[in-house]
Amino acid sequence: MDVRNSRGRRYDEPPHPYRNDYARDRDRVVHSRAFRRLEAKTQVFTTRYSDHFRNRLTHTLEVAQIARTVAGALNLNTDLAEALALVHDIGHPPFGHAGEHRLDALMRPYGSRFDHNLHALHIVESFEQRYLAFPGLNLTFEVREGIVKHSHDYSKAEYPELSEYLLDLRPPLESQLIDLVDEIAYNTADLDDGVEAGLITIEQILAGVPLLNNFYREIEAKHPVARRQLLFNEALKRTLDYFATDLIENTLRNIKNSGVQSVDDVRAYAFTAAKPASAGVTPSGILFSTGPNVVLPEAAPPEPMRLAAFSREPALASRELKRFLFANLYNDPSIVEDRDRGVTALDELFRYYMDHPDAMPAFYAAEASAPAEAGGRAAHLVVCDYVAGMTDQFLLRTHRELIGS
Repeated sequence: MDVRNSRGRRYDEPPHPYRNDYARDRDRVVHSRAFRRLEAKTQVFTTRYSDHFRNRLTHTLEVAQIARTVAGALNLNTDLAEALALVHDIGHPPFGHAGEHRLDALMRPYGSRFDHNLHALHIVESFEQRYLAFPGLNLTFEVREGIVKHSHDYSKAEYPELSEYLLDLRPPLESQLIDLVDEIAYNTADLDDGVEAGLITIEQILAGVPLLNNFYREIEAKHPVARRQLLFNEALKRTLDYFATDLIENTLRNIKNSGVQSVDDVRAYAFTAAKPASAGVTPSGILFSTGPNVVLPEAAPPEPMRLAAFSREPALASRELKRFLFANLYNDPSIVEDRDRGVTALDELFRYYMDHPDAMPAFYAAEASAPAEAGGRAAHLVVCDYVAGMTDQFLLRTHRELIGS
């Protein structure tokens, strides 16, 4: 994506003398309060295990590093890819996806919903207040579009408010990469942190993740007296490299085979294939077999295929790795205990603020009580914004102060 062909910003601004628009977007994200708050939002592990584990901010930085590398190898716009990677998780509420699901459930009785991608768009469009000349961060169209479309497609019929983001077209390749490099980052990092936490062992991983086991045995044969942890670290590094390299090579193949010549071609490219009963689809849309134990409906609708994708074997390996993590790490009782405690506190605090809106800071309380013509909004929307913006520990501390342990 050539920045000179950007569709621009919602509010016109003069060009910067030495930074292009995507670089400015990247910098605006980094300087936002919502980005800084990611440092205190859980990725998988809370700080009770160690100060060394990934949080949502360090995870985001790892995603950005991989995204920039992959985009550079594909001769794409690295500034755009980096900006998208840095902003992709900015809409996450406290306690990760569990917190997101609970907030969504809390919003449904009011006829609303919560989706972290759409909340990220709300943050950069209006919620973040840093600039005198405009609300939000005034990011370029391509970054805002990527926030919406990097991980899946939204229906125009179901989300008419997003119609400006070309929902019937695919996003540029820089955006298509983000969900895949996110997957690379968390799959490998969660294995690393799981071993560090003592919740899974290297032996378990070698027995349950054939791809990593193969790398480990190759390295062990060459370094038979090396420390086990260092052998594991090297195998983990090779696993990450395996996925990143395949993403680069397979995307290049797809670009060549598709015949696309421009960003408009990429947007319009949407080869579809009906899913057979024994097929699955990765988040990027690539088809692969899920084996005899997973049966999808015979009449599953066609899925749009994206050009940025893993090839078949790495897609299967990634799926296998995820299954291992869900079976052996994400549902570990100690992690579930922390997660459930946080989600329960989120639920109770949301309900408390709905009953006591004046307990929120003055700005939010006034917005929740003012009429629409005076800048007010429905109380559930204001409460959702306030709670979603909290860090994990701030939410727990506020819950203790207002409701009790």
